[in-house]
Amino acid sequence: MAGTSIPILAEGATNSQGQMQYRKLGSTGDKVSIVGIGGAHLGGAGESEAIRIVRSAIDNGVNFMDNCWDYGGGLCEERMGRALRDGYRQKAFLMTKIDGRDSKTAARQIDQCLARLQTDRIDLIQFHEIIRMSDPERIFAPGGGMEAALAAKRAGKVRFIGFTGHKSPAIHLHMMKTAVQHHFMFDAVQMPLNAMDAHYDSFERQVLPVLLKHKIGVLAMKTMGGGVILNSGVVTPVQCLHYAMNLPTSVVITGCDSMDVLNQALGAARGFRPMSAEQVASILAATAEFGANGQYELYKTTGRFDGTEQHPEWLS
Repeated sequence: MAGTSIPILAEGATNSQGQMQYRKLGSTGDKVSIVGIGGAHLGGAGESEAIRIVRSAIDNGVNFMDNCWDYGGGLCEERMGRALRDGYRQKAFLMTKIDGRDSKTAARQIDQCLARLQTDRIDLIQFHEIIRMSDPERIFAPGGGMEAALAAKRAGKVRFIGFTGHKSPAIHLHMMKTAVQHHFMFDAVQMPLNAMDAHYDSFERQVLPVLLKHKIGVLAMKTMGGGVILNSGVVTPVQCLHYAMNLPTSVVITGCDSMDVLNQALGAARGFRPMSAEQVASILAATAEFGANGQYELYKTTGRFDGTEQHPEWLS
């Protein structure tokens, strides 16, 4: 799939409701807001500010909420759970992630997520940090984490199943191939999609076409590379968000640790219109030199973002 050209989003491909824009989440039948709230950054805000961010986002039409079992040692899920009280849970598409590679660990983590998030059902559970070639086999092996995810789905604790990763397109493709070998198709996949990725070991060029072919929901993350991409000085936060929104993504997940950052994301979502080929080419030209060797994509080229490498006990 290397070198495959991604089509520019056609006019009308994004559905609108009021000021927020919505898109289909693969073949799930659900629609999600074009921008989603990244749960990890809630740990960097104060308690009241975190709740305000989540509720303000929902009040302004954002329905996609991202989180993870390991974010902030559970603090981020707990804060989101408190924010989703008082009727807000019913307005949210709630996604969280687990690290467990074996069934026992995965099942325990799913139940902990449910408790922290104060809900009896998670809309999308994802296997977190698929960053090793051995991860797919561990998850799909007898007694692996997929057994727990499927059991949770049968029990009504989980609606959909996906996976995330930031290290390598080859690992993503291996995860999907392993799933097919086990007669399973993921509902959603989360990966880095940004203007630097297009130039180096690209998820956009190698993985995105496969997801579209199989109608799997596309969750974009690291649109600013954890902030590192902005250090290049060649793209702005809004350009980063719009580049990812212009791809055939279901939702662009962005971290918001303050109301100012949330308002920036809301403005980008409301103001987004499909970009012309010339606009896309301009951004790619500006980032080509900087993106050529992955120096602004540290999640690919270093271990800085590899939480499960630093804490292997989270896996099993």
